Amino acid sequence: MDTQATKEQIKQLMVENLMLQVSAAEIGDDQALFGPDSLGLDSVDALQLVVMLDKHFGLKIADPETARRVLQNINTMTEAVLQARPGSGS
Repeated sequence: MDTQATKEQIKQLMVENLMLQVSAAEIGDDQALFGPDSLGLDSVDALQLVVMLDKHFGLKIADPETARRVLQNINTMTEAVLQARPGSGS
């Protein structure tokens, strides 16, 4: 699966799983998910994202520091998913 397709899938899953009031197309690839000027997600959303990434992509996020790094935006989640794939070449 290529990078763009993975980004689209993550956005779609986020809209469905987090019941966001925006469409997948409205989420910017580098838009912050948490904090000021962000999508406005909270800690419960973060936990749901961790579960979603594990369930759909097999991405294990083992600790809060990794979660903070991976869950910054769509780009960071996509990168982590692609790196975690078997045979990703990384």
